[in-house]
Amino acid sequence: MTQYAVGDIQGCYHELMDCLDQVAFNPSNDCLWVAGDMVNRGPDSLATLQFLYQHRNSVRCVLGNHDLHLLAIYFGHRKAKPSDTAASILDASDSDELIHWLRQQALCIHDDAINFTMAHAGIAPQWTLKEALNYSAEVEAVLKTDAIHPFLMNMYGNTPDTWHDDLTGTDRLRCITNYFTRMRICNDDGKLDLIYTGDTNNIPEGYRPWFEQANRKTQQQRIIFGHWAALNGHIDNEHLFGLDTGCVWGQTLTLMQLDNYHLTIANSQS
Repeated sequence: MTQYAVGDIQGCYHELMDCLDQVAFNPSNDCLWVAGDMVNRGPDSLATLQFLYQHRNSVRCVLGNHDLHLLAIYFGHRKAKPSDTAASILDASDSDELIHWLRQQALCIHDDAINFTMAHAGIAPQWTLKEALNYSAEVEAVLKTDAIHPFLMNMYGNTPDTWHDDLTGTDRLRCITNYFTRMRICNDDGKLDLIYTGDTNNIPEGYRPWFEQANRKTQQQRIIFGHWAALNGHIDNEHLFGLDTGCVWGQTLTLMQLDNYHLTIANSQS
């Protein structure tokens, strides 16, 4: 079995198919890791989600902020933005089935056998891998039950901006979700700046990329992430694989083979 990982697809279905065709991806034998933001803003969110669902036994996904946004719209806790392209999913005959599948996905996954971890935005510097997986499980449990309604209703917001073990209730769940799905930079205490979206050259004073924190507890983990298109995949760390290469912003989609780090770049563009 060959395993691959792809960054933010965001409905760029044709680019995804192009990458998979280039490597002759076979869902009967191969596995695709998807680093979140499967849908939204791109032209073919429905086709993308249907493909992943159809091959769900050969796909490992984590949820990104756009995937959670889709859930919030579906359940009536958020109105669609003009830039959203979720209507095709919401209007589809298999919408309920697709949404149910999304609700089963994690925020962070780890595979001991190949020693890879994946989260959409990354892992909070102050968390160990074990802690990260436990915190992910807290949100996952909520998504699968009727507790999803208060969660989605209170999901949006930039506070609390720093993790504390004694956080409870909606503050705790929102903070966990923000680290896994929205984080780019933080200070030495792990305080998030959720406004900044630029590259690494103009980061506000006192902040740095989450993965450059000197005391990060997952430095020895191989982590796949997306979310930060401005990096364009350029991360000077042999244990980190940032696979958001800005396809939905007119750049490209990147597929990585996990056993040899070979990159496949989409030739087509939506």
